[in-house]
Amino acid sequence: MGATRKKIRNNESSTPTTIGRTTVCVSSQVGCRQGCTFCATGKMGKLRSLTTDEILAQLFFAKKIVRLSKIGGDLQSEDTRLPLLPLPEITNIVFMGMGEPADNAASVRGAIRIMSKNELFQLSATRITVSTVAPTPQSFMEFVDSKCVLAWSVHAVREELRKQLVPTTKYSMEELRRGLMDTLKKRSLRTCMVEVALMEGVNDSIREANELADFVLHIVNDVPGSKLICNLIPYNDIGGAGGTIVYKKPSMERVLAFQNRLQELGVYAHVRGTRGDEESSACGQLATSRKKR
Repeated sequence: MGATRKKIRNNESSTPTTIGRTTVCVSSQVGCRQGCTFCATGKMGKLRSLTTDEILAQLFFAKKIVRLSKIGGDLQSEDTRLPLLPLPEITNIVFMGMGEPADNAASVRGAIRIMSKNELFQLSATRITVSTVAPTPQSFMEFVDSKCVLAWSVHAVREELRKQLVPTTKYSMEELRRGLMDTLKKRSLRTCMVEVALMEGVNDSIREANELADFVLHIVNDVPGSKLICNLIPYNDIGGAGGTIVYKKPSMERVLAFQNRLQELGVYAHVRGTRGDEESSACGQLATSRKKR
């Protein structure tokens, strides 16, 4: 896995083991140049992009851990040995680790082709999700022919607020939305996901929920046969990364109020459970000690 962090533990399956499903979160780069202010990876800068082989190695080692768990093996690192409880088979892959997939599109597309081959990893298109912050409207089109679900890390739709959260934003939200809609219209799989990392007092109010609903319903109404899911992610503390602590996790009451408002307005919304935060490997927390020079 090279410089990519390997953090796969029993309690990091996307769903309980009784359901029989494990999701693996993979990285496409070491670091990221998009600079999202709430993300430890973004504060690293981009060190380098991963090759297709390095991306696939993450899935290979995850599958090895699952196999070891079924025979009572241990997960060993330099200073620890962890007994593995039986893990369910890997059924889902999400490109939501380190890096911006659109900035390493060729390697990501290559990995998806191999992951989805029946002779190899045998993952269906609906089981692979590629998440992009959408540096440009063309970012979505990079994956127009890939067997995957497209996810857009939106975080806010009001221009000034989105610029605060994603300071590398160069295009308007309307331009980026048009890029997504144009791409979906050329795909047979028109399921897409919109992601929002919720931060207390920043983007978690009913005002932001109303703005988000109005924004995403244009996608549903404009793209025939589309299915849109809004994924709400309570902010994960990144500690002193970047030198200051700016954001806080909202209360579950505020998260649920945001979710309920979206659903009242006709947008299906899911609250993602936090996994891996005890090891600083949850969403937005991935970082290495080495920074961009």
